[in-house]
Formats: sequence, structure tokens, C-alpha cells
Amino acid sequence: MKVLLTGASGFVGSHVLDQLRVQGVPVVLLLRPSSSRRFIQNQLPEVEVRSGSIADAPGLRGALEGVTHVIHCAGCTKAARNREFYEVNQVGTRNMVEAANERAEVRRFIHVSSLAAGGPAAADHPAREGEEPHPVSEYGRSKLAGEVEVQKRCRAEYVILRPPAVYGPRDNEFLRIFKAVKRHVAPKPGRQPLSLVFALDLATAIVGCLDHPAAARKIYYVAAREVVTAREMAEEIAAQMKVWALPLPLPTPMFWPLCLAQQLGSYVTGRPNVLSLQKYAELRACGWVCDPNRLLQEVGYECPTRLKAGIGVTLAWYRQNDWL
Repeated sequence: MKVLLTGASGFVGSHVLDQLRVQGVPVVLLLRPSSSRRFIQNQLPEVEVRSGSIADAPGLRGALEGVTHVIHCAGCTKAARNREFYEVNQVGTRNMVEAANERAEVRRFIHVSSLAAGGPAAADHPAREGEEPHPVSEYGRSKLAGEVEVQKRCRAEYVILRPPAVYGPRDNEFLRIFKAVKRHVAPKPGRQPLSLVFALDLATAIVGCLDHPAAARKIYYVAAREVVTAREMAEEIAAQMKVWALPLPLPTPMFWPLCLAQQLGSYVTGRPNVLSLQKYAELRACGWVCDPNRLLQEVGYECPTRLKAGIGVTLAWYRQNDWL
């Protein structure tokens, strides 16, 4: 087995690389010259790096030489223009699939998608793999379009994984909550029920699907079984940081002007922000809960990290690396 990993310089991809190295799997990284190496610097001497981009279809053919498995983690989660989601999440995925199709030795293609591709779901009716997708944001629709590229074009066995929000060491997005709590503010948005997945658990599931026979041509939701809210997360962070924090109620309608302002700012500066009007559609949804039973039943893996333990590990990492 020899694995080509895309997106290794990112949050999720760097954890996947760690897990591949722990298991002694030979790894090839597809990296742009401009990609950050801060999370993977220590791993670089032990892996092969091939320069390229998922946007460069012709260049991908050479990048896949000698590769037997692909883990496609690269993706766009925030964009200044909606078309950027599709350029990366759909067209970039198509380029990867077509390049893999030209290499007969590629046996399996792991595509990391998102719960956003399946669409929102409440705690009493969590999203399941056999249901019709109904994404509500451009991000979700672009991730679903990427899934369709894999399902329709990929000649090798494929596995599509749909994680919900991912948290853990190296994450910039949930760091905002930790920083707010450190300033004695506990953001308390609406009580939207959420599935979450700890980064190490997701990475373990991804690597576990590389050669599991039951996973071929399947879609799996990858999440902890525990359902939480953003309020509960803020409260747990405050408890573990041992700080007092004033509750800051954030009714969902309050996010609309904030999302609008951030989107206008992105248009002006060209710098993407996670908050935008398309993100508001996700914030006002009934919930983001998925059922991880199929992964357990068919692959034998269940994400073990509960929120309390995951927050503890994440907080320790932030402190050790001077992020807090």
C-alpha cells in the first residue's frame, strides 16, 4: 500500500498524516509550494512530497505514480465568492478522480466530504446515509457535487465520509470560543443540536477505511454518538479553564447582519471568512445531527472521544503551543 494524501497541510489532513505514520503506511503528499508546513514539518523527512495542486489536472497524473490508495482531504470551507467552493470541492475532486482513473494500480479512493452535503437534521431524526441529500448552503451543495463526481466517475473502489464539525488540536475555528471564554465571555447561541467529531477519531476512521472490504462504494457519517450544543461546549470550556464567564445570549437572527457584514467584507478584501450569508442558512437550520451506526456496524469503528475529553486535549494543546 502507498497512499497519496491531499490537504495534508490543513487541520484534518495533518491528523490523517499523523495516523498514517503511526500505522507505518508509506505516504506521498500532494503539496503546493505555497502550502504551510507548520503542522507537518516533523513528518516531512519520513514521507515523499510531490509538488502539485488539485486545480492542475495534467500535473496530477505524475503525482499519482506508484500510488495504490488516495485520501482526498483537500477542500474549501470558506470562500470570498461562491464559485470558489465549486472550483475546489467539485472540480478539484473531479480532477483527482480522473487522474486516479488513469492509474490502474489505484485500488481505493477515500473522499472526505461533510455532513453539510447531506443537509441539516434534528436530534430526533438524525441524518442517515440512505436519505436524499438536501444541503442548504453553497458549501454543502459544492461538497455534494464533489460526492457525485466520485460516485459517477471513479473506477476504483471509493468510500465517501461525511463528518460533522471537527474540533481538536490545530483547529482555528473552535479556538474562537476558547478565546472568548478566556476573556470571560461565554457565547450562547441558540440550542441547535450538534454532532461533533474529534480530529483524531476522524483520522482513525479515514485510515481504517483504506482497506476494509465492507466499506467499498459506501457513504458513512463519522461522528461521536454524543449530541451537544454550542452552549454546552462553551460551558465545558469555561469549566476546564477554571474561569468565570458571563453568558452572552446570541439568538440566531442576530447572526444575519453579522454574516452580511462579513460577506461584504470578503467581497471587498478578497479574503474569505467562515461567516457569510450562505453560512447563515446552516446556522438557522433545525440542527446538525447524524447517525454513526452504519460505520460501527459495517466497519466496526465508533468515535470514542466525548466532548469533555476532547475539550481537555484541545485546551492542553492550545496552551502548550501558545494559542491561548
